[in-house]
Amino acid sequence: MSSSASTRAAGVAQPAISYKARIRLYQLALLIGLFLFWGITTHYGILPSFFFGEPIPVLQQVFDWFSGTAIYMHLGITLLETLLAFVIGAVLAMIVGLWLGLNDLASAVADPYIKAMNAMPRVILAPIFAVWFGLGIWSKVALGITLVFFIVFFNVYQGVREVSPTLVANARMLGASRKQLIRSVYLPSATSWVFSSLHTSVGMAFVGAVVGEYLGSARGMGYLIHQAEGVFDINTVLAGILVLTIFALILDGLVTLVESKLHGWRPVADHSGH
Repeated sequence: MSSSASTRAAGVAQPAISYKARIRLYQLALLIGLFLFWGITTHYGILPSFFFGEPIPVLQQVFDWFSGTAIYMHLGITLLETLLAFVIGAVLAMIVGLWLGLNDLASAVADPYIKAMNAMPRVILAPIFAVWFGLGIWSKVALGITLVFFIVFFNVYQGVREVSPTLVANARMLGASRKQLIRSVYLPSATSWVFSSLHTSVGMAFVGAVVGEYLGSARGMGYLIHQAEGVFDINTVLAGILVLTIFALILDGLVTLVESKLHGWRPVADHSGH
């Protein structure tokens, strides 16, 4: 094979830019386009800046926050509340979901109560939690737990219920104990369901923390947003939302990283078209 043919073959085998890199470029281009659209429409009065803010002042507010020190205390409080709500809510949901998934009688008895609690608009519990736990972090954590719990619970419960009866019967024929079934059959089956729910739960934990701070607190990002709303400072409100969104995406990325480590055995889909 000639050198030119080898070069062409290598070019086919190794595209100039990978599929993942192209996706990142498209996402960046979309983000820049949205900011440009936002800036142009508010600058020329198509959208009133009083209600929609402007991108440059919003980004300037974010820069000013992180140039100082106060933002780190507020952000740290919100992240602590979020992580506590996320971890406690997810662990409780896994335990209860696994137990009810394996216990038909308990599942039948608890079914109407689980559905009733899930149907309840849990944000209205925030004032009750403030009375019970005070205006510190635990009232926000409690609200976040109620938002995280049911998302993870139903996925764990469904994951356990989806286990093939044939697989369970074969494992029992081979002498597997109940603990071995849970560890080697039920938990692996529920893992994919659990991680799909954890991505949503990260956002819900943030919602619980911020809503709790918004309704009654002296610290946290929800408090900063509430203070800015009180003086009609839409740019600061949007800056707070932007900061929360970025950190929610960071936490979601950490969940994705852990998921990829635990699910390293799964084949990766080829989206390159080759």
